[in-house]
Amino acid sequence: MKPLILVIDDYQDILANLKIILTLNNFEVITSNNGKEALETLLTLKNPPEVIISDIMMPEMNGYELFSKITSNPSWNHIPFIFLSAKTAPEDVRFGKMLGIDDYITKPFKEEDLIAIIKGKLERKKNSQLISKEIFNLLSTLNISKQTENLDEDLDEIILCWVLWDDAYGPKLKEFYTTKKKLTYSIEKISFQLYNAASTIYGQEGFTKAEGILLNIDNIKKQGYIYFDSYPDESRRSGEQEYMLGVIAPKINYLDSLMLKKVFAELSDKIKNKMKGDLQKYWENISEILTNSII
Repeated sequence: MKPLILVIDDYQDILANLKIILTLNNFEVITSNNGKEALETLLTLKNPPEVIISDIMMPEMNGYELFSKITSNPSWNHIPFIFLSAKTAPEDVRFGKMLGIDDYITKPFKEEDLIAIIKGKLERKKNSQLISKEIFNLLSTLNISKQTENLDEDLDEIILCWVLWDDAYGPKLKEFYTTKKKLTYSIEKISFQLYNAASTIYGQEGFTKAEGILLNIDNIKKQGYIYFDSYPDESRRSGEQEYMLGVIAPKINYLDSLMLKKVFAELSDKIKNKMKGDLQKYWENISEILTNSII
């Protein structure tokens, strides 16, 4: 089945041109003339599009408003969103990226660049889905789903962990933080499975380039965000110490993940510079992000 792409632009010539380009590159394409029409189109679709490409300046509802609507809807917020706009000023591009869009392409554009970006987004989405499936399969062996299905969705359910790769033993839980006094499942085992699942998909040597991945952990009715990084270490076979930072919570949406990435990047810098990264402090920052999102 061809990947479905939704393209939104108020200029018919541009829509027609994009549809031809994408169709010739083996994509299925549907189009809308503005953000309002695009939302109406999304509601009629049985399966959401794989990628959304939108202009910014449009009547009825502009691209910024559309992006806000998309990311606030749990049925759509996982869809890669690309701005394709004539707004080429650096401040416009920065503003778009600050909002959290997946990419920003300026008009006029090169066909090969557009196709490469779309394929990259599809590959990343596919990898995230594969990891979620791998985690489901791995956690099924732990027999934990019945133990956790009735847990309350509160601060106690937010868990922050730091996992190192050990050449002899594999993933090794370095530290974790939670306010829950008694867990009904092993955070050590779950963090190992998160690490192993990502490693299975990306490969042990290259998965740190994935940086951050938002996942569904269906077995325990939770979501996870995992962030990978490394620092030079000649004592390791690869010459680097690889590690994962992760948070498990009842609910994490796409916009949450963008803010979480900034928190993890700060914590990761402390780890790389051998500075003390107080997990409790970062857990509090993360909890504030996630609880504000729920409210």
